Amino acid sequence: MAYLTSDDFRETYSKLQQRGLKFLLSKINVSGERRTLSAFNENNIEGSNWWMIPAVQERWNKIITGSITKIYESYISEKYLLPKGKGRLLSVGCGSCSHELEIAKLCSNWEITCIDIAPNLLEEAKISAKNEELFNIKFIRKNVLKEELTPDSFDVILFHSSLHHFQKVESFLKNKIYPQLKQNGLLIIHEYIGPNRLQFPKKQINVINKALQTIPPEFRKRFIINHQKNKITGPGLWRMIIADPSECVDSAAIKKAVHNMFITEEEAELGGNILMLLLKDIAHHFVNEKANMVLEHLFTIEDEYLKENSSDFIFGVYRKK
Repeated sequence: MAYLTSDDFRETYSKLQQRGLKFLLSKINVSGERRTLSAFNENNIEGSNWWMIPAVQERWNKIITGSITKIYESYISEKYLLPKGKGRLLSVGCGSCSHELEIAKLCSNWEITCIDIAPNLLEEAKISAKNEELFNIKFIRKNVLKEELTPDSFDVILFHSSLHHFQKVESFLKNKIYPQLKQNGLLIIHEYIGPNRLQFPKKQINVINKALQTIPPEFRKRFIINHQKNKITGPGLWRMIIADPSECVDSAAIKKAVHNMFITEEEAELGGNILMLLLKDIAHHFVNEKANMVLEHLFTIEDEYLKENSSDFIFGVYRKK
């Protein structure tokens, strides 16, 4: 575990250039919730996160649904939601609700409830719902930990990249989420489940750096600032806590906790062990076909790593015991 790394200085400078001094100053706050909120409470956050790369999305589609063109929202709607006719779905930590809006379109008889702490993102979602004339989706601005929900009230509870933000995951699922599900209700997750606070083992960092050196220099210029990305150390613990005290706080416990409380309907390993840190801040180079050959090579490196190591990201559907 590293408390401070060279990436911390590079990332701080990058964030200053990409998101401005106001964003950095928002981290100087004794309130952990306010620091968390500042990480997400922006509309149109431009970035170069690896999951925005079309080929990565197609890769995930293939793993989850069997087709590069079929998104998981369509897959779960057809397989689990539509056959039921109607029902209620709760999405926790929904952000701007891109996944939930898609489900609302596909499942007009379902009532979709979205809950999050970020007002700007929820407002963006409300506007999208209004523009698309979706009346089966509603938005609640609250911390789910403080929200009193009615037991046995939801057929499905969804976490997309949000469960890893909760402390004491097993207790949270047991006391807050499990009771809200109806009998035979489903928990669906699309989540990071890797090391807490992104404190990756040295062998993983070494593979990432070797992969970085195989990327042509023109594809290693960082987003906006154009500085060359030549080495990765991973984030230090102090920066993780300062930037967002909820980030990956108990992520390593997610899989075991879910398996303890739910019956696995299906589960798919999505990787991310190499690609997440490797493509951070340079992912914008890989959104067109010019870089496809490089990207395919990186996929191969990750696939080789996953042969002997557990995936850092999973998709899963689980039924209440």
